[in-house]
Amino acid sequence: MAVYTEISDEALRAFLADYALGELVAFRGIAEGVENSNYALKTTAGDYILTLYEKRVEPRDLPWFLGLMRHLAARGLSCPLPVAARDGEALRMLCGRPAAICTFLPGVWPRRVRPGHCAPLGAALAELHASGTGFQETRPNGLGPAAWAPLLENCREGGDAVLPGLVAELDGHLSGILRDWPRDLPRGHIHADLFPDNVFFLGDADGAPRVSGIIDFYFACTDFLAYDLAICLNAWCFEQDFSFNVTKARAMTAAYQSLRPLSEAELAALPVLCRGAAIRFLLTRLYDWTHTPPGAMVTRKDPLEYLKRLRFHAASTDIHAYGL
Repeated sequence: MAVYTEISDEALRAFLADYALGELVAFRGIAEGVENSNYALKTTAGDYILTLYEKRVEPRDLPWFLGLMRHLAARGLSCPLPVAARDGEALRMLCGRPAAICTFLPGVWPRRVRPGHCAPLGAALAELHASGTGFQETRPNGLGPAAWAPLLENCREGGDAVLPGLVAELDGHLSGILRDWPRDLPRGHIHADLFPDNVFFLGDADGAPRVSGIIDFYFACTDFLAYDLAICLNAWCFEQDFSFNVTKARAMTAAYQSLRPLSEAELAALPVLCRGAAIRFLLTRLYDWTHTPPGAMVTRKDPLEYLKRLRFHAASTDIHAYGL
């Protein structure tokens, strides 16, 4: 469910009057996604995506997100470009919500990740990191290591109802992660949520997939670049039985390093970065699982999927486990 705020025809036409986008042709809600209300918008000028930002997105962060997307698009990254209204502003209000129109990107996200997806993804991630250079404003990672202990504390009461002994196990994992967390790695602007449903692909003439777009920058922040790669290793390289696919990981990291070689410190830190990425998504899923009231129109995701990933990383003592 990804339409939390309904828009009337009258409200939409009044909103579009502030833009030079021609006449409205078609308009429909998009069912995918969980954070915001998204609509496919077609006008006589072309195809667009209209997003209404719901309560989980801080309005004060929106100018940074939209500014980063403009910066990345101007440097050739295939990502949504915020469309400015006639007054030059991209961020407006619609139906009591902050709202923006962005360009439409063609392609489909992979419902089943194949090894052939992972090299293009690794290269696209390196391109994203390179393209972010020069964007001067920074945004702290609000879901970085400083947030993990408070998240776990807020899940302490209901966590063991999800799995007996879960909270104690997470206490142990978290203390080790925070103890080993690196202090000084290359930093930059990261996507921080580059799951398969945020990457679009099209086929080349030979049928090989190529990245046609990266979307959903609303967790983007300034943090360790290699942490973004660790998030992708978690999101793209585990099979349905939660076994780790070294072939996928090797393809992803090799393509990434062909454009941005990892330093020795980054390589050494990769196992703990993967543990941190796993516990970050485990804890936010666990929080939603234990705090979402029955009947709420929110799609909860199973936190235990990331517990299985976390256990793999905890047993991986060096980078050989990742095909490096």
